[in-house]
Amino acid sequence: MGHWFQQNIVEPGKLPLLLALSAFVLTFAVTRVITRMIRAGKGPFRNITPGGVHVHHVVPGVVLTVVGGFGAVAGGSHGVTAGILAVVFGAGAGLVLDEFALILHLDDVYWTEEGRQSVEVVVLTASLVLLVLAGFSPLGVDELTGQEQQDRLGVVLTYVVNFGLVLIALFKGKARMAVVGTLVPFVALIGATRLARPASPWARRFYRRRHRARARAVLRAYHHDVRWVGPRRRFQDLIGGAPDRNPLPGPPPDGGT
Repeated sequence: MGHWFQQNIVEPGKLPLLLALSAFVLTFAVTRVITRMIRAGKGPFRNITPGGVHVHHVVPGVVLTVVGGFGAVAGGSHGVTAGILAVVFGAGAGLVLDEFALILHLDDVYWTEEGRQSVEVVVLTASLVLLVLAGFSPLGVDELTGQEQQDRLGVVLTYVVNFGLVLIALFKGKARMAVVGTLVPFVALIGATRLARPASPWARRFYRRRHRARARAVLRAYHHDVRWVGPRRRFQDLIGGAPDRNPLPGPPPDGGT
């Protein structure tokens, strides 16, 4: 384990990325726990409202992201300083993306259906960073045997093919399958070979005169959405908390710290 960590994380310079990802996920998880406690009125945590102005946690998140990002650019990518700045950047990114829906809608939609978009963006970001982190780098690693070099070449070719499948899946309007497919190539293959979503660029380009294929795409998309909307919502509720189903009239609820 130590040899693998040294060869595939430390030598290729991925240690700051690992620290940033860990800080990102941990910050998001802790933030969601705190905001759930504030929402339920439990624990010592309360919303920060100096002068009557509610300060969302996206504000310190932006500050941490700026400090960590510019600090990393100015200080290089090696040493203890790089690790500290990576943690600062990851924590800031976790706070910012936890309120992605607020930035997108310019409204406090943290506990509404629109607020689910924050959870989706966080999962997407963590998945993509994990892909980069988990991938065996063909560059930046010293003292490889001939067999290891051949294995890494095979991995690179596999990544290239899978990247093409992921792009096709995205073009077909299957963003979630494309994200999962970056980690599980078989999922990307399924997304690339099955019918496109009816509103996708692929459908607009290739189903324009294929009325039967377009009708099948609409029917399949309907059945898919009906089948998976429940499990997807339960997964999002598990990560980010359930939104308000029937919010009462008045100002939207506060998002968090």
